[in-house]
Amino acid sequence: MADPSTPTPLETAGNDELEKYTLRGRRQIVQLLQDLIERRCLIAAHTGGGQSLMTAVLEVDEDRGRVVLDASPDPEANRRALAAPRLLCVTQLDGIRVQFPVSGLAYGQDRGQPVFHAPLPTQMLRLQRREYYRLHVPLTHEMNCLLKAEDLAHKQVEVLARVIDIGGGGIAVHMPAAAAEVVVGGVLEGCRLALPDGDPIDLDLEVRNINRQTQRNGAVQLRVGLRYAALPRPTETRIQRYIFHTERALNAKARGGL
Repeated sequence: MADPSTPTPLETAGNDELEKYTLRGRRQIVQLLQDLIERRCLIAAHTGGGQSLMTAVLEVDEDRGRVVLDASPDPEANRRALAAPRLLCVTQLDGIRVQFPVSGLAYGQDRGQPVFHAPLPTQMLRLQRREYYRLHVPLTHEMNCLLKAEDLAHKQVEVLARVIDIGGGGIAVHMPAAAAEVVVGGVLEGCRLALPDGDPIDLDLEVRNINRQTQRNGAVQLRVGLRYAALPRPTETRIQRYIFHTERALNAKARGGL
C-alpha cells in the first residue's frame, strides 16, 4: 500500500473555505471510497487525544449502507478506536488530500480477519489545491497576529491575537470578545503576522467568520476566520514553506522519527 504521508486533521468547523471541497452526495462518497480501495490508500484514523491508527478501506457495501475498514494488529489501538465517538480518517489519493469522519464503529470478522464495520460517511473532504490546507499551529510555536481594528467606541486599537490555524488562503485566531469590534466582510488593514522563522509579515485580512466560545472559567473569546487580501507571491511562498516544514516535523514525530 502507498504511504499516505498525511498531515494532522484539518479544522473544518466554521471554515467556509473548505465547503466547496466537501462531498455530501451518496454516489460521490461511494465512488471516492471505491477509489481509495483501488489505489490501496493507507489511512490515518485519528481517535482523539493525539492518538491514531493506520487502516484502509476494504469494502463498500452500498446496499447495507456501510463501509468495512481494516483493524489494527494492536488490540489497544482497536479498543481506543471502538471507544472513540468517531474516527477522523485522513489520507492522500494521487496527491489529493481526502478526509472524512466515521462514527458508529463496530468490531467484526471478514474471512477470519479482524475488521471494523461502520455506516457510510455522510460527507468527505477532497482538497485538490494545497493552498487550502489548514495546519493547526503547535502551541510551542506561539504564533501571533497583530490585528488593527476598532473597539466598541470605534477607536483604533491593536489586538495581539493567537493564531490557531494557518493555510495558504488565510488564518484563524483566538481573541478576547471585548478586545475589538469585528464584523464578517470587514477588512483589517495593516495587520502583522509573526511566523516563527524570520521577520513578521505585513498584510490585510478580511473577516470571513466569527464564532463565540465560552471557556471553562466563564471568559468569552472569539474564534475569527480571516482571509488574506491580495497576498504577494513571495509571502505566499513563505507561508507554504512554513506549513510544509511544520507538517513534515509533526508527521516525523508521530512516526517516532524525532
